[in-house]
Amino acid sequence: MRIERYLKPEVIQTIKRLDLRAQFIVKGFMYGIHASPFHGFSVEFSEHRKYTSGDDPADIDWNIYAKTDKYYIRKYEAETNLTGYLMIDTSRSMGYTYRQELTKFDYSVSLAAALAYLMIHQQDPVGLITFDEKIKNSLKPKSKRTQLGNILSLLSQLSPSGQTDIVKALGQTAVMLRHASLVMVFSDLLGNADEILKMLHRLRHTGHDIILFHVLDEAEVLFPFSGSIELEDPESRENVRGNATALRKDYLEELEQFRNRFRRECSQTRIDYVPLDTSMPFDKALLEYLQRRSLR
Repeated sequence: MRIERYLKPEVIQTIKRLDLRAQFIVKGFMYGIHASPFHGFSVEFSEHRKYTSGDDPADIDWNIYAKTDKYYIRKYEAETNLTGYLMIDTSRSMGYTYRQELTKFDYSVSLAAALAYLMIHQQDPVGLITFDEKIKNSLKPKSKRTQLGNILSLLSQLSPSGQTDIVKALGQTAVMLRHASLVMVFSDLLGNADEILKMLHRLRHTGHDIILFHVLDEAEVLFPFSGSIELEDPESRENVRGNATALRKDYLEELEQFRNRFRRECSQTRIDYVPLDTSMPFDKALLEYLQRRSLR
């Protein structure tokens, strides 16, 4: 089996058990990592960090240097553990798919399961938060192997429904978090961009790292429609009629502006913004995660 198959959404869809799905994604990704420039430190990312001015040269790991030609120091036990939260949008709009095997929700759940698998494998505590108009479920972070089963069990029971209020959910999360954490958000970001960005910045300024996985359906990115169409708002259920050809240019320009704004403003406050669509292999998102981890 070619490595790439492990990472394709249409292959993942054929695996019904979420635990096997998570292992399948991670296995394919790790095979890919071993053949990439990241081999030599990514698999030890929870035990090393980049050397910076002021670090003791005696802590440099020369084995890592020999593999990467870069300086990394051994991390002490107190530095190693990172508390993570997987924060998943479960609103009705996340259940949309046009022609892909996985909905936005299925795609997010598969990716979150893989990230949970990676973190617990590295003995890092990870928790789960799900939300629509408010936080619906939460699991406190733990690093025990049983936590993976708890997370996967909850994820497998979820189904997207209702409207979303990501601003409120982020605000509730900010109150919940007692210590600096890595918050991994999975959402299609339907809502007021000004308010969403304001709340993300607030969460970042209180000391938390954030990776924002902006998950859209392939059709929402490419707009592959033609002729007369009727579009339904996924949450309000309101319908809009129009000509696809006339709408396409304005729609694609607005989407590009939306993504560029999030990319720009997140970058300014050191929030990782990862735009994804449901046709994309999972390795891009996983790589963003590992790159974030390697900088700590």
